Amino acid sequence: MERIPHVINGELVSDAERYGPVFNPATGEQKKEVALASAARVEEAIAAARAALPGWRATSLARRTAIFFRVRELLMQRRPELAALLTSEHGKVLSDAEGEITRGLENIEFATGLSHALKGERSEQV
Repeated sequence: MERIPHVINGELVSDAERYGPVFNPATGEQKKEVALASAARVEEAIAAARAALPGWRATSLARRTAIFFRVRELLMQRRPELAALLTSEHGKVLSDAEGEITRGLENIEFATGLSHALKGERSEQV
């Protein structure tokens, strides 16, 4: 049976002691198992996130925008696969799952447009 590991610092961590079942809500069949984190594993993930923050904070707005565009590209490419996962793991019909992905894409597109809002321009005589 497929096991879903944790991802910490970009690495798959699959040494969990406990796993929880992942059911297909449409059929009731268990399809996968997901790793359940210990308190120590959660603290490790928090520490990794804290360590990553200064680097992200120092990343230029142009570079951040490029990263978000790449994430958007990946979501667009893998949209059918992601919709199928949402359907099998959350019980959504395929069209609803695709709608969820579309809403996520809209958020990413908003984030990529923030550079224009932060340029510091002003409108004269308004």
